[in-house]
Amino acid sequence: MNAPLVPPVVTALERALDLLAQIRIGAIDTPFREIWSPQQCPENVLPWLAWGLSIDQWDSAWPLNIRRARVASAIAIQRRKGTRKSVTDVVNSFGGNVAIREWWEKTPPATPHTFSLTVSLGGQSDAVPGPDFIEAVISEVARTKPARSHFDFTVGLSARGRIGLRAMGRAATYARLPCIAA
Repeated sequence: MNAPLVPPVVTALERALDLLAQIRIGAIDTPFREIWSPQQCPENVLPWLAWGLSIDQWDSAWPLNIRRARVASAIAIQRRKGTRKSVTDVVNSFGGNVAIREWWEKTPPATPHTFSLTVSLGGQSDAVPGPDFIEAVISEVARTKPARSHFDFTVGLSARGRIGLRAMGRAATYARLPCIAA
């Protein structure tokens, strides 16, 4: 048994509570590695992990793969907050792709400290993102972007298609007909 957690001058009740706490706390099996892993964390604990990693916006209605991706990228986003890379990481964590054009990349140059985002969402699933989901992406970009910058946001949808080659064969008999000039 562990050393008591209470000072020597305690009542019998406090000593009994200390003994009870030592027995119960030691008996609880806590899988710390699984809880702190975004891919192995149980789904019902995932919002608490997101809160612990300082994710500002969370919605339990998002698909599970997006919630896990948001948690997995939280530390990298926080490290680079206020940079172009953090904006890209935020959009990628929502399952989208982004093209960023800053003010000095446009012809003619735009207003200083502005940038344009063209975001394509919905490429990883067949569902079209709703307005609440798009609003969540915009607000996360607003929290992550450089504080002095302003941005324009354009949403695009990506779609997949296939081009196939098809062929058909048909059996036919060919005969050469002689042509005689008369």
